Amino acid sequence: MHCLYDLLEDVEVLEIKNKKNVEVKGVEYNSRNVTPGDIFVCIKGYRTDGHQYFAEAVSHGAAAVVVEELQEDDTVPQVRVDNSRRALAALSCNLFGHPSRSMRVVGVTATNGKTTTAYMIDRIMEKHGLMTGLMGTVVYKMGRHVEPARLTTPESLDLQRNFARMQEEDVSHVTMEVSSGALQLSRVEGVDFDIVTLNNINKDHIDFHGSFERYFKSKSLLIRNAGKGARAVLNLDCPYSASLVDDTEAGVVTFGVESREGHLGCRNLDLSTGRARFTAEVLKPFSGEGKEYRPGEKIKLALAVPGYHSVYNSMVALTVGMLCGVPAETIKNALQGFRGVERRFELIFEDDFKILDDHFANSGNINMTLGTLQLMDSRKIRVVYAIRGSRGVTVNRENAEAIASWAPRIGLEEIVVTLSRSHVTEKDRVTEEEVEAFQEVMSRAGIKVRLFEELPDAIFSALSAVQPGDVIILAGAQGMDYGAGIALELIRQWRPEIDHKRLFEPLENRVAGIT
Repeated sequence: MHCLYDLLEDVEVLEIKNKKNVEVKGVEYNSRNVTPGDIFVCIKGYRTDGHQYFAEAVSHGAAAVVVEELQEDDTVPQVRVDNSRRALAALSCNLFGHPSRSMRVVGVTATNGKTTTAYMIDRIMEKHGLMTGLMGTVVYKMGRHVEPARLTTPESLDLQRNFARMQEEDVSHVTMEVSSGALQLSRVEGVDFDIVTLNNINKDHIDFHGSFERYFKSKSLLIRNAGKGARAVLNLDCPYSASLVDDTEAGVVTFGVESREGHLGCRNLDLSTGRARFTAEVLKPFSGEGKEYRPGEKIKLALAVPGYHSVYNSMVALTVGMLCGVPAETIKNALQGFRGVERRFELIFEDDFKILDDHFANSGNINMTLGTLQLMDSRKIRVVYAIRGSRGVTVNRENAEAIASWAPRIGLEEIVVTLSRSHVTEKDRVTEEEVEAFQEVMSRAGIKVRLFEELPDAIFSALSAVQPGDVIILAGAQGMDYGAGIALELIRQWRPEIDHKRLFEPLENRVAGIT
């Protein structure tokens, strides 16, 4: 049990109504989860206002309630704050005893590549023999315990609970994806970040943030808020990342694939097979944990994951590994053995034709993916695209424009499109306006759209037309999560001679699209 006033340490309290220092058992932000002795925090969300559930929380036994607006109730203490989300973060840190302080925490943000980069870093730490934690879009890994992710960055209470679980599992190094929404909504306040990274930024989540400027402002908070004892890894090839070099108290380490002005650079890049070979080179001196790096030091890398974007992701992971004192040979072996993350330019079938699975979340992601496909040897590229549901007209128009801009270069005259009606939940349902925005751009570009309500019908259509040497890209975010399983099952039915275990190997340990 905790005393209310102890838990309120670091919370910016404006006033307390019905003031008394009650004993508190826990903290909750969902009234349905409140049990006797909990503090209930009323959060003003985008769809509902937690103040509406004040009475329900009290009826469930809430010992105190945190509010932004005082309620007509005299039964429990009401703690009025200016920002209840910020208060929730402080309460959660105090409830669990600030567990992130006992670990080295790496925060990864970017528009594209957060998940892959976080996995690469985690693999490097594992290869070094460390007990690791990982939180992001696909899974939450807390030492030996793994569970599917619900949010890229959990709500602050759930985040601190995960850190506490990691502490129990003797986790020493944690890598976590940090979304722009989480930064804007104060979910990571109180997290003791040791290393923060911003790899790239381009237009995404504009409908959520209101403008690109606000989106960048939210993203940059991870770097700007980093403390003096932290390190910040920034990409000089991205002007937005580079603009933060002098805008943080953290010790900055820079890299570039094209730029030679940073601490680390890239030499002899070969992407002829789609899988990068290159040499990472120290250009300026910097220090890691117990090691000094001097100009001229080199690490030769041959990545197993394809794509130009993988070079950038691996440069971030390499730099983080060096800052954590991991030996160069260990980093090299970890990155060369890394086979990728599900639905991130994932090769799921490779025979007389290829099938790639990619989440195609935004225009930057699309440009990277189609740019890599252009470099690959293929007869014809066939795109099966799941429209991004409930992300707004802006995102879907920009995604369509990105696809259209690549169409002449990759020979795309027709695209198979699906709404995935039966394979998405309400929060990812495609609206008529989103379909119209996408089709309008395709029509203007002269690209024929074959639209299917259901995902299996769209994939069946593409597979029925495939020829030897073709590449099919299963493209799309939540609406394409089940695509790989559907495609491989169709191949199993049509080609029973193929070894089933080998065919379905890409789905082993998969989280997305598994019921």
